[in-house]
Amino acid sequence: MKKFLTLLTTILIVAISVPSATAVENEIVVVTEVTHRNFDGLFRDDLLAQSLSPTGRLGALIYVPIKTNRTWVIDPALIDEVVAMTNKYSLVNKDPGIGGDIALSWITQLRYVTSRNQVVALAYGNPDIKLAKRLAPSELKMYFSYGNESLSKNLIRLVSTRPSFTPTKAVSRLSNLQKVSYTKNRQRLTELSRVVDDAQLKALRAKLAILLSPSLSRENRNYFSLQATKTVKNEVSKISVNEGKYRLTSAEVKVPVTITNKYAVPVTVDLWLTPDNFKAYTPNIREITIAANSKLQLSMDVSVVAPGNTTIEAQLTDSKGNNVGEPAMLSLNLTVIDTRVAWFTTGAAIILFLAAVAQSVRRIRRSKK
Repeated sequence: MKKFLTLLTTILIVAISVPSATAVENEIVVVTEVTHRNFDGLFRDDLLAQSLSPTGRLGALIYVPIKTNRTWVIDPALIDEVVAMTNKYSLVNKDPGIGGDIALSWITQLRYVTSRNQVVALAYGNPDIKLAKRLAPSELKMYFSYGNESLSKNLIRLVSTRPSFTPTKAVSRLSNLQKVSYTKNRQRLTELSRVVDDAQLKALRAKLAILLSPSLSRENRNYFSLQATKTVKNEVSKISVNEGKYRLTSAEVKVPVTITNKYAVPVTVDLWLTPDNFKAYTPNIREITIAANSKLQLSMDVSVVAPGNTTIEAQLTDSKGNNVGEPAMLSLNLTVIDTRVAWFTTGAAIILFLAAVAQSVRRIRRSKK
């Protein structure tokens, strides 16, 4: 009986220990790809369609049997590109894309094969996390939150986020000049997003993360850095003050100033007006609301202090005084002598006259002596 109990105990121990030793470890599948789409939405090429086919690299990852012990780690920016391909899309050379059906089959299979697994969303664009933390820690948080939101929407399910997880040890080789360019573009879009609540602007802001991706080659880093600067410049110009030249013939005048809003949402801003000299004065204009896709003409009150030329810098800001977009220059030609200037000039002339008389009296007294 004692031997039987000993044997039974041994069997139980083996039965408990064997699964832990022989169980298949959780499989981690990383789904990332170098971006094939420009910042303006056009595709550079159709190579992504080849990779999505069942025999391509990305196709081979998902056209597999379902397993319960998988974790999928996915770059949400890649899935956005695939979803964009399911509709009619164009290449930069104006040729129509041919991967629509392939992309639709791929995204359908991805939703199916991941349905019983945990899905982890990488930061949007799969940036170098250490570099992103150093250059823009607050923006990195946005890359994670935007990526989670985007991937959840495209997979039609909830996904998780693990900021500490990095799928590769590779690092970004962005040059110092490109880092400066990224920072400037990021700041300009961040400033704009304070007053504009627009989905396309938010998407562009998140897409800047691809510049920090370790997977970019030197050629791609140069290409996309230039693309980003060009696209951000066009984006910022959507809300702007029209420049103009004015000739003023009155001491107090209202000058028309036009603000353009090309966004599909209304925008509320302040207008700061800064003359480059003392010859004219004009107050700032607060809480200006420009309707979606429209222009608004304002009256800028100008008080002429002295004749001549002056240039007023017109800068849009948010309610806290942070700049929004680029400043516009308003050139004023002032041909009116303000009454204050006339009094000042007359007073100065009288003082000079009295000084001259006093000098003459002193000379006469000296000559008599």
